[in-house]
Amino acid sequence: MEKPGQVQKVVRKTASSGKVDYAPPVVLNETSKSKLHALAWFIPHSDGRTTFSLKLEGFVKAKDQPWIEDKAKTLTLSETSSLQLLKYLQTHLPLAAQSETGEFILIRVANGEANLTGHDPQELVGALTKVLSQAELLGHLSSTELTHELSTALRGSIRLSEMRSAVAELRSNLGSGEAGEQTYQAWCEKHCWAFGNAYVVRDEVRAISTGDNLDLLLPNVIAGYRDIVELKRPDKEVLLYDAAHKNYYFSADVSRAIGQCHRYLDILHQAAKDGLLDHKEVVAYHPRATIVIGRSHGWTDEQQRALHGLNRRLHGISVMTYDHLLAQGERLVEMMSPSVGDDAEPAVEEDDIPW
Repeated sequence: MEKPGQVQKVVRKTASSGKVDYAPPVVLNETSKSKLHALAWFIPHSDGRTTFSLKLEGFVKAKDQPWIEDKAKTLTLSETSSLQLLKYLQTHLPLAAQSETGEFILIRVANGEANLTGHDPQELVGALTKVLSQAELLGHLSSTELTHELSTALRGSIRLSEMRSAVAELRSNLGSGEAGEQTYQAWCEKHCWAFGNAYVVRDEVRAISTGDNLDLLLPNVIAGYRDIVELKRPDKEVLLYDAAHKNYYFSADVSRAIGQCHRYLDILHQAAKDGLLDHKEVVAYHPRATIVIGRSHGWTDEQQRALHGLNRRLHGISVMTYDHLLAQGERLVEMMSPSVGDDAEPAVEEDDIPW
């Protein structure tokens, strides 16, 4: 195979009839008894166009006899068919270097630079994120120089793909009745962004004092101060109804979690106002706490309103359900999706969150 950039000599001759041109044939395959030629024809038309035709000529011969054409093995391809064959060879021959089966993307590279001519950027990004794992893409993006547009598109697509998968995973866990706290602990640790745009990473630090370990410690991206997330099981009650006084109130599980968070907030404020011992980068100043507990998928408007009111009466603590967390994650994915234009709704502010 010729190397990219190598100069090649191509000859076009006029046939003896004077009506068409041709290129000297090339031998594709030859044995002692058979041979296959490829012959290119250039056919001029009265309107000034020239079409291309490829003739595959088969030949056979007996011992000590000249070659004679084998009609059964001769085939003429039109220009369209020739282009289809060319495209097929260009896209499938590189697979010979692969030892595994699967789906692949073929991108021409010359002098270390990818030639993306003919590729739709969005389709290319979508294909890349499907074919390659997120870890592989992120690793290559961090060590490879790409155009700003492609790099931005890839990173955005990877992020959006990760978020969509995460939301689907949370929805599946809740739908299947999964109630293990560790399942949701692992999910929340991996997808802190679901708690809102203010949080995109988490701290590895969880111990704020002897015997006090937090579920999640999240740094606010604007100020860098830490807030707390306390996770409880999704099968716990959140609200109970007092028929005598006609009002909702927090269940015992929620009340215990609120008391627990009050203790954590006091300790964190005191222990980390100038940075935690041995972790001076972890600073908390009047931290807030979010408690995630229970389900609300079947709640009435009155129950939603009751939770909103009860949260407003708390100071520095808010209670949300796993369905609220799922809805918030879905909203963030919607906001990041390409279909959202310049006239899209603004980001949800904290005061707009119903819980």
